[in-house]
Amino acid sequence: MNISIVSVLLLFLLATTPLTSNDLSTGKSATSQKSSKTDHQIREVKRAVIVPKLDGEMDDPAWKEAIWYGLDQRWLGEPYTFTDFFGRYKLVWTPEALYLLVEIKDDLLYDQNKDPLKLWWDDDCVEIFIDADNSGGGHQYSNNAFAYHVALDGNVVDLGADKKPLLYNNHVTTKRVTKGDVSIWEFEIIIYDETYKEGIVNDPLILTENQKLGFALAYNDNDGSQERENFIGSVFIPGEDKNLGWINADVFGTIVLKE
Repeated sequence: MNISIVSVLLLFLLATTPLTSNDLSTGKSATSQKSSKTDHQIREVKRAVIVPKLDGEMDDPAWKEAIWYGLDQRWLGEPYTFTDFFGRYKLVWTPEALYLLVEIKDDLLYDQNKDPLKLWWDDDCVEIFIDADNSGGGHQYSNNAFAYHVALDGNVVDLGADKKPLLYNNHVTTKRVTKGDVSIWEFEIIIYDETYKEGIVNDPLILTENQKLGFALAYNDNDGSQERENFIGSVFIPGEDKNLGWINADVFGTIVLKE
């Protein structure tokens, strides 16, 4: 049987060209459907020699060497004054966890919903966005990334794959100390990737040098209203709709773990 040169070339291309991520129905994997995130707000995070003690104080050696970053991007709400809100944060890491220090000046701490799974975003809370492989993409009802809402009482909430809120208190541990109108929050964040599933034993990631993670931070501020009045984030989000972090990890910044 005669085979033309064109046919040989076509067979070669079919054998060597990788599948694209347009359609699962053609046998392509779910992993390949991830968007290609463009890294932005790239920040290096130093490794802690001594693990910070979660006591709501800023005197750990690791914090003294870390850089302050601003929590100053208004994602929702009207303009606010320094008296109403001011926020900043620091980050360090160890192989076991990411550690976060947050200083919040808020003239009124408000927790109207005692049920942690009811309207959790309308209470004062810190929101921590984590994308373990910095891949970006949608995560609203998946574990491609997490949007941990950490309440004043320490409960940690995000939406599960069943579109219902779940407690993730084993992912994030926190200690908050408030003096006057200033609160110091310390967090230990155990990192899980997209393979995380509820109801089974999951292995957290071991963090390594030069690893990239998607990261953003925000604060929901409510001074006594039925709904939150402001949502202040750490990353600039272009366009009119800036409330995207809980849906799309493309808007997260990128942190790079360094020694």
